[in-house]
Amino acid sequence: MSDFQSKARTATQAMRDVFPATPLQRNVLLSERYGADIYLKREDLSPVRSYKIRGALNAMRKQTDQELFVCASAGNHAQGVAFMCKAQGKRGVIFMPVTTPQQKIQKTRMFGGDNVEIHLIGDFFDDTLAAAQNWCREQGGHFLSPFDDDDVIEGQASIAVEIEEQLGRSPDHIILPVGGGGMSSGVSTYFDDDVHCLFAEPSGGACLRAALEAKQPVALKRVDTFVDGAAVGRIGAKPFELLKHVPVPDALTIDEDRICSTILEMLNVEGIVLEPAGALAVEALGDVQSWIRGKTVVCLTSGGNFDFERLPEVKERAQRYAGLKKYLMLRLPQRPGALKEFLQILGPEDDVARFEYLKKSARNFGTVLIGIETKRPENFHHIFERLDAQGLAYTDITNDETLSQFLI
Repeated sequence: MSDFQSKARTATQAMRDVFPATPLQRNVLLSERYGADIYLKREDLSPVRSYKIRGALNAMRKQTDQELFVCASAGNHAQGVAFMCKAQGKRGVIFMPVTTPQQKIQKTRMFGGDNVEIHLIGDFFDDTLAAAQNWCREQGGHFLSPFDDDDVIEGQASIAVEIEEQLGRSPDHIILPVGGGGMSSGVSTYFDDDVHCLFAEPSGGACLRAALEAKQPVALKRVDTFVDGAAVGRIGAKPFELLKHVPVPDALTIDEDRICSTILEMLNVEGIVLEPAGALAVEALGDVQSWIRGKTVVCLTSGGNFDFERLPEVKERAQRYAGLKKYLMLRLPQRPGALKEFLQILGPEDDVARFEYLKKSARNFGTVLIGIETKRPENFHHIFERLDAQGLAYTDITNDETLSQFLI
């Protein structure tokens, strides 16, 4: 047993005084779909609905003389630190991005109570991180990094200890979501070469893949904050030291709209509430199905702190990705009966989800923004054929990012 494995097991034992091991559950739906034994490591069922409590607990138990802890977090690390501050009677100052979902802010306040104060600073995590570190230098206290900390990494590795105990052996593959790299580096280091580890990142925050290609941590030019639990612009230096050997193809980038499809399926079919980062590993199964057939695979569902006010957006993005919803800019004659004629183009499985005139002053034609939903993606082929047959000019703007931002 390596020194790291020994420390991870010690950390795991300390956690049993605070919370029980999270479940490892075989998922029938996914197992049958991919022809493998697929297990979900349900970190969404921890006391703070994410694995972040582990790193916070392990780091704070090693700082028994420290009374003030400072952290920066997009939400889950904040909740872990807040929970442990209240449990240990410590003071916490927590910095969160302004864009953090309200659900995560409220839960952080609930877990920490009077033991924590929250500062909302920065649109992106890296701005929040800089503000927290500056405050800590000026005011004192122990800065508790969400991922770039040896004790945090060691604490997150307790996930691997539990998987090994619950499964009775090591799995063939494990799929790990990646944000700053603390959990993924800890779990993969514990398993070492015994398990093929795969790493899933959102395409708008693929900081591990960028670092592997550059052979060093690099700052992404742009970060999409939709997958807020993994929207990190630069992987941590300590995690990268443990992950720099990872083959580039093992760092999987997952489109944000794809992740939405998994969130909906897990919610509607399995009754499992996952935040976007929590669904990353499950959605990544589709990219490695040829590797995992007949194998034992663990997907880490890293968090379930989902704000249901985001559900309409998640449904919208999932429909667009599946080809079940499109937005068109349509040139429609401004005369009686024109709208009725257009509606006859639609089939029995088609529905108008949005209809808005963009140029109401045009004399002969008006530009209409129209959203169409259907039950099968191939139905749009027939819609476009009928539009062409009637000589109606239209532009599909569904995947036009610029127009979508302004019009949709």
